[in-house]
Amino acid sequence: MIPGKRLFDILLAICLSVPVVPIIALVALVILLTDGRPVFFVSERMRTPRHPFMLLKFRTMHVVERDAGVSGGDKAHRITPVGHILRRLRVDELPQLWNVLCGDLSFVGPRPPLRRYVEMCPELYSEVLKQRPGITGLATLVYHRTEEKLLAACRTAEETENVYVRRCVPRKAELDLIYARRRTMCLDLRLMAATLFRRFSPGRAACRQPSP
Repeated sequence: MIPGKRLFDILLAICLSVPVVPIIALVALVILLTDGRPVFFVSERMRTPRHPFMLLKFRTMHVVERDAGVSGGDKAHRITPVGHILRRLRVDELPQLWNVLCGDLSFVGPRPPLRRYVEMCPELYSEVLKQRPGITGLATLVYHRTEEKLLAACRTAEETENVYVRRCVPRKAELDLIYARRRTMCLDLRLMAATLFRRFSPGRAACRQPSP
């Protein structure tokens, strides 16, 4: 980890807590009144190949007894009306400030994977998870829309799983490893700003997507 990056994460998370906590409280109340409990979605993710943690998000889907894998078109019918708004605005991820304070996440890094994908691709994630996972990152910004389109076209859980493992995991990992080689505090600040404004142009070398 870049020297000072953890300190930066803590200080920024504390500063953001002042304006964000009232928003979190308001969103929690809206979810409680419109969709009931639980307000939060708690998901096991991997901080390193051997160390899991519980990722916090606002719940955006109707609860089912069994749920596994990433969300694709096969789960679209479960997204609540409030959930659609939260996802579009990325407000569902605000509770992850707690994960940053706990040291599970950084603000910038690879998105933390589910255990099942780490076990499917151990060699790949042994490299990717040498970095602390993040709320946003190069792969999130460059590949997120492509991933959404690919998964939205899936109609079964099996198809979603196959497309995600075959087409999304290796491409995101390549971008995460590009970030790992080029990471600086300046790049982190640019990625964070880009997340807010949904725009990023860090240069051809960093942004180039791997070929299909």
